[in-house]
Formats: sequence, structure tokens, C-alpha cells
Amino acid sequence: MKTNERADPDFAIGGRTFASRLIVGTGKYRTNAEMVAAIRASGAEMATVAVRRVDLDRSREEGILHHLDPAEFFLLPNTAGCYTTSDALRYARLGRAAGLSDWVKLEVIGDERTLLPDNAATLEAAAELVADGFKVMAYTNDDLVAALRLEDAGCVAVMPLASPIGSGLGLVNPYYIREIKRRLTVPVIVDAGVGTASDACATMEQGVDGVLMNTAIAAAEDPVRMARAMKLAVRAGRDAYLAGRMEAREIAVPSSPLAGMLD
Repeated sequence: MKTNERADPDFAIGGRTFASRLIVGTGKYRTNAEMVAAIRASGAEMATVAVRRVDLDRSREEGILHHLDPAEFFLLPNTAGCYTTSDALRYARLGRAAGLSDWVKLEVIGDERTLLPDNAATLEAAAELVADGFKVMAYTNDDLVAALRLEDAGCVAVMPLASPIGSGLGLVNPYYIREIKRRLTVPVIVDAGVGTASDACATMEQGVDGVLMNTAIAAAEDPVRMARAMKLAVRAGRDAYLAGRMEAREIAVPSSPLAGMLD
């Protein structure tokens, strides 16, 4: 019997509600069949598609879009691989023109070695895309000021990184992620750096609204099993956050009361 259970608000982005707080990518899989099986095992409803890296012709069987049914998955175009504002704008608009969506996961990379985002270019692109009618989910550093500016620009979600793209290092700066979540009113979705299920769980325990991942699933030895583990980890982390963890102490405290003990 559930008692005094803290209500979990809907996971709503840009006026649309999702049951799963896990968002997944579609790159790096060994086969298209493996990709679809892993996405289904993850329970994710939203999957990102890199406009610059995929064949936008759905009729070609070798392309990933041929295998992703828009009735089953909400496809989120992204601007992965873009290093300038103009490129990000171009590929966001190309995705919309190809019939994918007027939503976009906005990425503008600032450094080729670390793949860290260019916050100034991201903000510039976000403002223009919002003015052009896009629902922008913006990838950024774990930088509170940048996150606040992106919210002010009209983004429907802000997506700070856990650690660099594809690194698998997990959540490097939990304090900054918690502070971003505390200060923003739009959904905060941690994107990039999650390597395994414990990373996903720890990230969700910070109170964020969701997690986006790709490499952690696609590069696993068994992507379908890892996808299932990630689904459970995201749920566990969310439940742990809502439950409210015990206070951490540096001394032992007996779990059973001392009063009334038998001699």
C-alpha cells in the first residue's frame, strides 16, 4: 500500500507529454535491426536523428529512417556535427523541410577534440530558430549562466552535459546539474557522457527531468540488454529522487533503536 507518496509531475516538453524520461539516439549501431530492438527495449518514446549524417529518403532500406516508424517513435532531428551557427540553422531547417519535425535538438560544437559546445553560437542559433517557429532543445555545457540564457531565448528544454560526448565518464559535476535544475523552469535533460546504468541512475537522482544517451547503449556488447538496464536505471533514479534519500553521515548510526534492548 502506497502512503504519503510524492507525486511525480508529467514529463512534458513543448506542450507534449512523454511517459518515458529516457531519450535515445540512433547512431553507431551495428545494424538497423539492432537499433530498433534496442530503442524498443529502452522504452523510449523519443529518438534523435542526426540530420547531417542520415539519408533523409525514407524509401531507401539501408537508411535508418526506413526502419523508424513515426507512429511508434517521436523523431527528434538534431544538428550533430555542426560547428557554426549557420550550419546548425541550415540542418535544422533541412530536417523540417524533409518532414521530420519542427522540433530540433540544437548542437553547435566549439572544440573538435572535446566536442564541447560553443555556448555563444548555440544561443545565437537558438534565438533564430525559436523566432522561426522551432521548438528548440538546446545542448550546452553544465553552465548555469548559459542555461539561463537559453531558457530566456525561448528553448523548450535545456540539455546540459554530464561529461563529454561519447566519453562514458558519467556525471562529473552533480552540483552544477542540480543548480541548473533548481534555477530553470523549462525541463532539464542531461545529455552526453552517461556510460552505464549506474550513471543514468545517479544522474536522475539529481532531480533532472530526463536523460538522453546514445553511445552507452549502441556501443555496449549487448545493446538490447543495456537499453533495458537503462530503462530500469532511469526509473530507479527518478523514484529515489522523489523518495528523498537519507541524510549522509560520517559516523555509524544503528539501524535498530537502543531503547528497550534486552540485556
